[in-house]
Amino acid sequence: MVIRGRRLSRDRALIMAIVNRTPDSFYDNGATWSPEAAQAAIEDAVAAGADVVDLGGVPASPGQDVSVAEELDRVVPTLRWARERFPDLVISIDTYRAEVADACLAAGADLVNDSWAGWDPEILAATATHGAGYVCAHTGGLTPRTDPVRPTYTDVVASVIDDTTALAERAIAAGVPAEGILLDPTIDFGKNTLQSLEVLRGLPRLIATGTPVLLAMSNKGVVGETLDVPLDGRLTGTLAATALAAQAGVAMVRVHQVEETRQTLEMVASIAGHRPPSRAERWMS
Repeated sequence: MVIRGRRLSRDRALIMAIVNRTPDSFYDNGATWSPEAAQAAIEDAVAAGADVVDLGGVPASPGQDVSVAEELDRVVPTLRWARERFPDLVISIDTYRAEVADACLAAGADLVNDSWAGWDPEILAATATHGAGYVCAHTGGLTPRTDPVRPTYTDVVASVIDDTTALAERAIAAGVPAEGILLDPTIDFGKNTLQSLEVLRGLPRLIATGTPVLLAMSNKGVVGETLDVPLDGRLTGTLAATALAAQAGVAMVRVHQVEETRQTLEMVASIAGHRPPSRAERWMS
């Protein structure tokens, strides 16, 4: 995988760390809203092993409107700081707006994480202009920042495959480099818990398309409902799903807890024989 000239290669699945420049994210409730907190979170994520940092200025859930100008005010200063502080780090911008993507790519971002499946028809052209990477999402036809009402699919995995690969083809046709494209089944977007679980079971079918797959399900509602746990009790379920997804072959996972995720991914990779142990000393001599 090459994202805007930066080659990403590991002996484990890659880690995309979430840093929300919002006061109302569903999970962290504004923990990185202040610039200082966001910078500290980026420092911690990189130190813990993150390969990509994903900056977002608008929550995915319904809520207060955020203008383009406000979104840029939220993310660009942190983006510029991160670019200067970590010249080799892959920086992703979580946005569905072409104008925001264009400005952030000009400021040093490498990847457009468009969770709303190309809703803005100009976002692919903006991405291509900068030679950046692009995440192709599946939303079941939802418009940005809306919740589904009784979503229905004949085969939800087939819908994910058809929609994300079609969007990838559109991206390549628009000039986005093929080596920088990822497919995101977008767990819980346009899907109820049963459908999200079906997508997780069907990940091998999506991986078999040959395009790298990004799994973004950290602490999401599917974990809460499946295990009947509160928001702060979803880490164990998230890591269980992460381990199975890594074993199946996902290329990258988008997460809140980097250290725990890295250990999970390294253990999976070591069991699979792709990664040697950090040390092997017991009874070796």
